Amino acid sequence: MISEESMNTKRYQVSHVTRYRYTTPVSECHNESRLMLRQHGHQHVHHSELRIQPIPTCRHDRTDVYGNHVTYFAIHQPHTMLEIRTASEISVGNFHNDYSAFEGLSWEMAKEQLWGVSIDPARADVIEFALESSFVPLDRTIASFALEIFRPGRSLFDAVCALNQYIYDEFVYDPAFTTVMTPVLEVFHHRRGVCQDFAHLFLACLRSLGLAARYVSGYLETLPPPGAQKLQGADASHAWVSVYFPCVGWLDLDPTNGTLPGEQHLTLAWGRDYGDVIPVNGVLLGGGKTQLHVAVDVERMG
Repeated sequence: MISEESMNTKRYQVSHVTRYRYTTPVSECHNESRLMLRQHGHQHVHHSELRIQPIPTCRHDRTDVYGNHVTYFAIHQPHTMLEIRTASEISVGNFHNDYSAFEGLSWEMAKEQLWGVSIDPARADVIEFALESSFVPLDRTIASFALEIFRPGRSLFDAVCALNQYIYDEFVYDPAFTTVMTPVLEVFHHRRGVCQDFAHLFLACLRSLGLAARYVSGYLETLPPPGAQKLQGADASHAWVSVYFPCVGWLDLDPTNGTLPGEQHLTLAWGRDYGDVIPVNGVLLGGGKTQLHVAVDVERMG
């Protein structure tokens, strides 16, 4: 007999290949990667491995302050190609689509409970997600825009859903417009960007009002079920946000697709912004010009 829980759970095979090619040899490199899918309440990792070529001279795995899996590695031999390949098998599910616990709390009350004297035991670990960070400024222009949606007395749930839908409706998904360093204000004024930009804008709106939200990196199912629309951002790494509701928990929203993430969203890592979850980050000696190739495949099993 198939249980209701198993019916709500989807199993996936995930592969991610990052390949750097250099025009001249790299004599030495030191890197950190965050490419191992994390385990949490809606996601169970059955198997995961990360392979690096050339084989590193040294390699160490650790967990960062946000609970993300980090692999440090160094290569002390000349090379003209670096490949990082991950393969995972995971289950995602148990989303009941019941958001009643998140409803009723006004956004002003959520802000008061976050910053005031609170009985919420998670409060101390959440405050930093309401502060300015490298990619997310606290800006008056963005705050004024956010207040058009976060009207007095409006529930936090209704407001974040409305903001999620607004960014989806009014902003153009344009991979050619921005880079990883494009400022949020530029994205806001031109009304275009990619998932990373829309996530940062969403975070800037909430944090400029004194609310807490974090940046989430991950993947989308590459091919949707028959009859379903393919989500924007599949075939690559994706990004969305998670908003904190005092005494309730975190609620994920995907402004790139105007949805509340479910079993098609696979979580890789989270932090204050993109800078905390960069897939591969490091330094190298030599290399000349670099050609980067990234390939992602998320395949549903069964």
